[in-house]
Amino acid sequence: FQQPMTWPVSPHPSGSFSAAFLSAGAEIIITPEPAQPAEGDNVTLAVQGLSGELLAYNWYAGPTLSLSYLVASYIVSTGDETPGPAHTGREAVRPDGGLDIQGALPGHSGTYILQTLNRQFQTEVGYGHMQVYEMLAQPVVVANSTALVERRDTLHLTCSSPSPAEVRWFFNGDALPIAVRLGLSPDGRVLTRHGIRREEAGAYQCEVWNPVSVSRSEPVNLTVYFGPERVAILQDSTTRTGCTIKVDFNTSLTLWCAARSCPEPEYVWAFNGRALKNDQDHLNISSMTAAQEGTYTCIAKNPKTLLSGSASVVVKLSAATVVMTIVPVPTRPMEGQDVTLTVQGYPKDLLVYAWYRGPASEPNRLLSQLPSGNWIAGPAHTGREVGFPNCSLLVQKLNLTDAGRYTLKTVTLQGKTETLEVELQVLFMSLSLSPPLEQRATRFQQGCRTVVLCSPAFTLELEPAGPYAFTALSESHRGYKHLG
Repeated sequence: FQQPMTWPVSPHPSGSFSAAFLSAGAEIIITPEPAQPAEGDNVTLAVQGLSGELLAYNWYAGPTLSLSYLVASYIVSTGDETPGPAHTGREAVRPDGGLDIQGALPGHSGTYILQTLNRQFQTEVGYGHMQVYEMLAQPVVVANSTALVERRDTLHLTCSSPSPAEVRWFFNGDALPIAVRLGLSPDGRVLTRHGIRREEAGAYQCEVWNPVSVSRSEPVNLTVYFGPERVAILQDSTTRTGCTIKVDFNTSLTLWCAARSCPEPEYVWAFNGRALKNDQDHLNISSMTAAQEGTYTCIAKNPKTLLSGSASVVVKLSAATVVMTIVPVPTRPMEGQDVTLTVQGYPKDLLVYAWYRGPASEPNRLLSQLPSGNWIAGPAHTGREVGFPNCSLLVQKLNLTDAGRYTLKTVTLQGKTETLEVELQVLFMSLSLSPPLEQRATRFQQGCRTVVLCSPAFTLELEPAGPYAFTALSESHRGYKHLG
C-alpha cells in the first residue's frame, strides 16, 4: 500500500478515561507498558480483547479517526506497514496489534485509537490515553525581595519551571506549614505572604515532581528586619534598666546595651540627656567619682526599619564613698610653701560652699563659691587664698600663723548642709648650733624669716632639711654689711 488505508466507523462512543487507558468498548483494552513511562523509555501500547480473524490495523494519535492523526496502517497477512501523517519515526505496529514507540517523548502523550478490520469488513475501535512523563529540570525560586521589613512588606515567591508538573514548597528543609500554604496560588507556583513576620525568615525551596521524576530548587534565604525591641542596659549579664546602680568611689563600671533587632542596631549613649562620643554596645566608666553620677541612656536605632528604642539607668556613688574628706597637699607644708586643702567626694549637686579660718562664722569666712562658679573674698581673706569649683582651697606662701583649724561648709541644691573641718600644720625651721647658740649667736624673728647673728667658728644644723640661703654680715657703721 502506498496510501494509508482507513475505514468508516460508527461515531465515537461516550465514556470516561482513567489516568491510564480505558477502551471505548469492552472488546478492546489498551494498556501501556510500562504503565507510567518516562521520557526516553521504550513503550508498548499492548492490546487485549481482539476477536475474529483480522485483516488490518490502523493506529491514530489523536481524539478522532482523522487522517491527520493516522500514525500507521498494518496488513496482518503480509506484515506490511504504511506510516501516516502523524508518524514520528519512532512508532511500529506489532503483528498482535500493539504499537511500539522507541524513546518516547512528552510529545507522544495524548489519546490513541486502534481501529481493526475483520474478514467481514467490520471495524472495531479502542480508545486510550498515554502520558509520557519528562525528566524534570531543576526549578528556580524567584523572590520579589530577599530582605523585607516585618509587618510592613509583602513576600512574593514564584517557582519557575518549564514543566507542567506538580509543585510543593519547603521551608528550612521541611514541608511548608499549613498556615503558610494558605498563601499559595491555585496552581501552587506562587507563594504570597502579606505583612511578613520574623518567624517566616529562613530558606525557601520549591520542588517539581511527577510520577517518574522529582527536582528541588536551590534555597532562597529570606531576611526579615524587625526591632529594636526590649532595649535593656545590663551590668555583669544582669538587666538593670530602670534601676539605680551604686558604685564605689574610684572603681570602674561597664554598662552593656542589648536589644532584639535585625540587623544589629546602631547605638548611641547619653549622659544626663547629652550625647556621648560612643557608638559601641557598651560604655566604660574607668574611675567613678561624683562627676560621673547621673542618668545614662542607651538609644538603639535600626537602620532598616527606621525604628528606635531606649533604656536608662541611674548611676550613683555608694553611700560609704560619698563622705567628704579634706587632704592637705603637701601633707606637711613648711612656712613659705603653698598648700592645697583638696576636697574629695564633694556633693555633685553643690549649690554654694564657704571656707572659714576657724569656726564657721561670718567674721572667719575666707571666701565663698557662688552658683555662677565665681568666688568672693570674705572678712578673713588675706589675699593669699584661692577657691576652686571642686571646693578645694589654695593657701599661698604659708607662715606660722596659717596653722590651725579650717572649716568647709557646703550647701546642695536640695538645701542639705554639711560642715567639715581639717587641722593644718605648718612646719618651721629649727637650728642646732655647736657650740650652743646662746654662747655663739643671737637669734630673732623678722617677719617670715629667722635671723641668726653668730660669731665665727660654729656648726649650724637645720631642721627640716634645706636648701637654705645664708648671708654673712659684719657690724659697720649703721646696720650690717654683706660680706659674701
